[in-house]
Amino acid sequence: MTHSAQHLSQGAQIEADGVRFRLWAPGCDHVSLFLEKGERVLAMQRQPGDFFELLVEDAGPGTLYRYQLPDGMKVPDPASRFQPQDVHGPSEVIDPNAYDWTETWGGLPWDRVVLYELHVGAFTPEGTFAAAAGKLDHLAGLGITAIEIMPVADFPGGRNWGYDGVLPYAPDSSYGRPEDFKALVEAAHQRGIAVLLDVVYNHFGPDGNYLPVYAPQFFTDRHKTPWGAAVNFDGQHAKPVREFIIRNALYWIEEFHLDGLRFDAVHAIIDDGDRHLLDELAERVRASEDRPLHLLLENEDNDPVRLQRRGRDPVHYTAQWNDDVHHVLHTAATHERTGYYADYEGNTDLLGKALAEGFGYQGQMMPYRGSARGAPSASLPPGAFVAFIQNHDQIGNRAFGNRLGTIAKPEAMRALAATYLLLPQTPMMFMGEEWGATEPFPFFCDFEGDLADAVRKGRREEFARFPEFQDPKQRDQIPDPLADTTFASAKLDWSHIDRNHLAHYRNLIAARRQHIVPLLPRITGGGTATRFGDEAVQVRWQAGADTLVLAANLSAQRVDFPAAAGLVLWSEGDTIPALGPWSVRWTLETA
Repeated sequence: MTHSAQHLSQGAQIEADGVRFRLWAPGCDHVSLFLEKGERVLAMQRQPGDFFELLVEDAGPGTLYRYQLPDGMKVPDPASRFQPQDVHGPSEVIDPNAYDWTETWGGLPWDRVVLYELHVGAFTPEGTFAAAAGKLDHLAGLGITAIEIMPVADFPGGRNWGYDGVLPYAPDSSYGRPEDFKALVEAAHQRGIAVLLDVVYNHFGPDGNYLPVYAPQFFTDRHKTPWGAAVNFDGQHAKPVREFIIRNALYWIEEFHLDGLRFDAVHAIIDDGDRHLLDELAERVRASEDRPLHLLLENEDNDPVRLQRRGRDPVHYTAQWNDDVHHVLHTAATHERTGYYADYEGNTDLLGKALAEGFGYQGQMMPYRGSARGAPSASLPPGAFVAFIQNHDQIGNRAFGNRLGTIAKPEAMRALAATYLLLPQTPMMFMGEEWGATEPFPFFCDFEGDLADAVRKGRREEFARFPEFQDPKQRDQIPDPLADTTFASAKLDWSHIDRNHLAHYRNLIAARRQHIVPLLPRITGGGTATRFGDEAVQVRWQAGADTLVLAANLSAQRVDFPAAAGLVLWSEGDTIPALGPWSVRWTLETA
């Protein structure tokens, strides 16, 4: 496997005769380079396209610098590879070729992927890349073949979910240096574990984003997002913006040897141009490497258009997070009807459709949205969908960040695990789920001043419309996202592993590897679901001449099902002769 350092469209680039600094600043008539050592101010030369550039012969790795604007304001490099003093401090010149890679990793086919989502800061007590590397043997022993790391782009302060990043090229210094992240990736590859990174291209965080000061054209008020003005992907001056983002994706793949990316909330990446950013990005990333690369989407719109295949290979995107599978399984186990859960609770038809075909909503009206949602997805292979019963959003968006295992009965949790971990869709668990961790994962951040007050107030107001939080005293019980204790509560406690729970997950993943993975190349489309009672379904997938059959009773009542007609691959609960409460049976009918 060969890699080269990504030549960035801007930033600090080490060359044979020094370091070339480059900044796109269409809002300025002149820009200077400020070198922290000696407080040197060097005028940069204006280049075509509103770029400013300067080659500094005596600069090198470790040089600290900022850009000085016409009014004297000093700002970090938007393409900084590292911020040792956080988002408001100087940027550090990094030699991307200094890390001594020794691996011969060739990538991992998607069919073999079992995903594990983790947050670097909360995964271990230390909360660093190096500490996370120390837990890889646990993941390998469990059967995990890929980790999906929540965003690491530099954010303000010492703790954050990662979706408030403002410097997308710089791994946050609270986790370690860039070489520490590379060491984590290499250690994962040595254990047969692929590494994917969550990236955020739909907005920048509210603190430390200096782009509007010197490049207001980076954003546009022609489109609106939940975070304000949209990133300008389709208007005048869009070309440098698109290049900045696309090269960021290439940077993570090439310089950090990552195996893929997960793109946050792509429904908020608005591009009315001739060629959507997401299409160009995927094409350029796929052309950059000759190994398996996995590009995942989060898209609330249930849009299958970017999941299309050429044969079995994805044209653009590999898979999409499947919220519908989460919602039908969550409501079966909890019977919650709050918010969007009201559209799923007790809806056995949606349960069958989501398990069989990927999306539950495929164009029908969704009352919570007040509009139609989705499009048909049955023509896609199951691997185009990522199935889960927990993730950072579905836990953290709850007022107290409760994990599902603290809400649902143990027998329900076992049935849900036996359903989604053996589903032909690609399974993903959230860190600690495998041993029944009870630590919450509440929303946390580290802002200061008025912004901190606004976030704290907004978090409480967000839940004011829920019946259980009508009383202000109840809302006051919601964890303060700014408090150290809130972040501390999210850290996994590795001394309290439920070994029985862990063994159940390990056995399920082993069964998947033995029985399900060999069938995946022959399952080319969705399955067929049949309802057998409230929250009880049978799903059949054709695998060439064979048929994979799921019989799932996700209810507290016994339900009559047809007897197993083939080889039983997995049985959970009481499955003979009928299916007892919370029972799951997987069988293979051979021709």
